Amino acid sequence: QVQLVESGGGLVQTGGSLTLSCAASGRTLSSYVMGWFRQAPGKEREFAAAISRSGDMTYYADSVKGRFTISRDNAKNTVYLQMNSLKPEDTAVYFCAAGRRLFITTRREDYDYWGQGTQVTVSS
Repeated sequence: QVQLVESGGGLVQTGGSLTLSCAASGRTLSSYVMGWFRQAPGKEREFAAAISRSGDMTYYADSVKGRFTISRDNAKNTVYLQMNSLKPEDTAVYFCAAGRRLFITTRREDYDYWGQGTQVTVSS
C-alpha cells in the first residue's frame, strides 16, 4: 500500500510558476511509475506528465509540453511537477499517482494509488 500526499498548489497569476510535490509513504517509490493528472471543474481527469521508475524517461501531454517538468527523488520518496508559464486553462485539481508498471503510461487505469489532489488556480 502506498499513501500519496500532494502539496504546493495555490493561486498564481498568468505566466507565473508553481512547484507541486507528491510525498509517498508506505512503500518505496522507486518501484512505481509516477504520473501527474489534473481535473478541471466539469471535466474528466486528464493526463499531464509521467516519469519512469528510475527517472530517466518522461512524457508529457501536448498541452503542458515545454512548460511543465516532472522529476523524482527516490531517496526522498518524492515526485515533483515544476509548472512554468501557467495559463488560466491550467486551473484544476492536480493529482499524483503511482503505478506498478515497467514503462511510462498515460492511462488512468494503469495507476494503482492516488493522492487527494491539490488545487491550482491561475488568474487571468
